[in-house]
Amino acid sequence: MQKRKLGKSNLEVSAIGLGCMGMSFSYGPPKDKQEMTSLLHAAVERGITFFDTAEVYGPFLNEELVGEALAPFRGKVVIATKFGFDLSGSDNQPGAPGVNSRPEHIKQAVEGSLKRLKVETIDLLYQHRVDPNVPIEDVAGAVKQLIQAGKVKHFGLSEAGAQTIRRAHAVQPVTALQSEYSLWTRTPEKEVIPTIEELGIGFVPYSPLGKGFLTGKMNENTTFDSSDFRSGLPRFTQEALKANQALIELLGSIAERKKATPAQIALAWLLAQKPWMVPIPGTTKLNRLEENIGAVAVELTPGDLREIDSATSKIKVEGARYPERLEKMTGL
Repeated sequence: MQKRKLGKSNLEVSAIGLGCMGMSFSYGPPKDKQEMTSLLHAAVERGITFFDTAEVYGPFLNEELVGEALAPFRGKVVIATKFGFDLSGSDNQPGAPGVNSRPEHIKQAVEGSLKRLKVETIDLLYQHRVDPNVPIEDVAGAVKQLIQAGKVKHFGLSEAGAQTIRRAHAVQPVTALQSEYSLWTRTPEKEVIPTIEELGIGFVPYSPLGKGFLTGKMNENTTFDSSDFRSGLPRFTQEALKANQALIELLGSIAERKKATPAQIALAWLLAQKPWMVPIPGTTKLNRLEENIGAVAVELTPGDLREIDSATSKIKVEGARYPERLEKMTGL
């Protein structure tokens, strides 16, 4: 497995990471703990060293799973987690908790994450969503104190806008930004990617396979259980799934030529954008994990990339990525 450094930091991780959310949260009921533990071990065996979790996934279940499963590999893997939601009523439904990034809350959240992850130091700590009620300088200052106390190594932001990133970075250098980015969500290209490139911050695209859509395994007849959060996303309505098939046809034609899968082309496209970009596709299946890892070996030439850009510029993606209430929490 190739390695990459996140921006100008010394944080080196596998070129593809593993998003662990779906093992416990959002995509239906939590999966079998033993099966997910085996999958996490299989990921380490295949060279993945970068694992993504958050306290809100469950809440708490996912950090416990990841902490226990990866305990034998301490020092060999990098675990990223996130704070920023108010989980005082931890029976919250997905998407229900409000944001809370008050400094005292951050410190409490970190103590909980350290215990669940069974570590003395969190490798990479993201603010999960920007809290409009707390100046980002206060957030960065709280994380800076945690870094000085040896409880956190690196500071990250998730779904933050360019100005927020600059203001945070001025207080405590930001190692990585995690935001949704893929062939069907290109928003970060306008302001965010140029900003983090200038500041030397790494980029961790989440949902790099469009929450499963870019694998080519969905069509307008695909339905989602009410426990699957995609059932409430505008981009996963029957009309949007039908309208967005043009993107799958494009990926499919390139995949055929490259003897790869649409998912591998979507991930290879991200890897080809910048050397400091590390996508974190999530999966609960070993065959998908192996398919995703295979993307690292797919070589897209400058000509391939021009062709993809030219073709995608003519495709209008239908449907917002989140309902309005959740969309308001991004890009602040």
